[in-house]
Amino acid sequence: MNIDLRSDTFTKPTPAMLAAMMEAAVGDDVFGEDPTVNKLEAEAASMFGFDTALFCPSGTMTNQIGIKCHTQPGEEVICDKVSHVYIYEGGGIAFNSGCQVKALDGNRGQITAEQVLEAINPDDIHKAKTSLVSLENTANRGGGSCYDFSEIIQIKEVCLKHQLKLHLDGARLFNALVAKGETAKQYGEIFDSISICMSKGLGAPVGSLLLGNRDYIKKARRVRKVFGGGMRQAGYIAAAGLYALEHHIPKLKQDHLHAKLIAEALLRRNFVGHMLPVETNIIIFEITDSFTAVGFCDELRKYDILCLPISATQVRMVTHLDVTPEMVTRLVNLLDNM
Repeated sequence: MNIDLRSDTFTKPTPAMLAAMMEAAVGDDVFGEDPTVNKLEAEAASMFGFDTALFCPSGTMTNQIGIKCHTQPGEEVICDKVSHVYIYEGGGIAFNSGCQVKALDGNRGQITAEQVLEAINPDDIHKAKTSLVSLENTANRGGGSCYDFSEIIQIKEVCLKHQLKLHLDGARLFNALVAKGETAKQYGEIFDSISICMSKGLGAPVGSLLLGNRDYIKKARRVRKVFGGGMRQAGYIAAAGLYALEHHIPKLKQDHLHAKLIAEALLRRNFVGHMLPVETNIIIFEITDSFTAVGFCDELRKYDILCLPISATQVRMVTHLDVTPEMVTRLVNLLDNM
């Protein structure tokens, strides 16, 4: 039995999700005539209290469209130095929006209102105009860390005072909502735009949504066309997203429990060094002594367990819908005997 902990993007559709996909009513989404896409966009927007949403193939696309619609070439985007929008989207902020980034040294992928305030450029022709702040929740390279919502409120206050827009890369936002007991509506009241992924912990095979007000999403729809993201009978994949929103959010709690059980087993081993706090479904830890990060992953591969070396000394494991309690027990027993 293969146990794939490389990412929550490796989930496969459940039989019930596949059935929903096969039975979906479809049309041409570029013409706005796919009823299943329209329903997904409306339901997701309603959850967060937004006017509407835009269905796209990937979270990278929703982030990049989101940033482009808030900025002009030559402006500056503030984010954490390990933000997905900055280090994992192919230089897209520069390529797509013509903007530069002020990457802040936050804590586990999170920045503070004080840092944002200090990072805003003065009204000086020598400086790029600061126009957007982008946050990530949960923070991937922060080990699935969750923002304290009070800090987000303070960041919003800084943005309002200085006429900045606030975007959220919420690829794993539902993990944060479940872990912190927060609501989607809270986030919709704060952010100008939110990107959410269907294809990570929620278990859909593909698709992300950009949420915003009606004029913003109208602009975003045009940018999606320019980026080549317009799809035709996309309802077949949108149906998976709908099923995920309706059935899979409560299951994230189990993913978080599994991550904690694995983390506890890892910390019992003398070859495991510093581990980032495990708040959701991501475990990032240092390997010391008898293994390198690659060597440790190679050793687990012998037992059909896959995980990801993310640096010379760091390994990442991610729990998800396809990781069962039996798999976790098997991995914990293996670790206890290594």
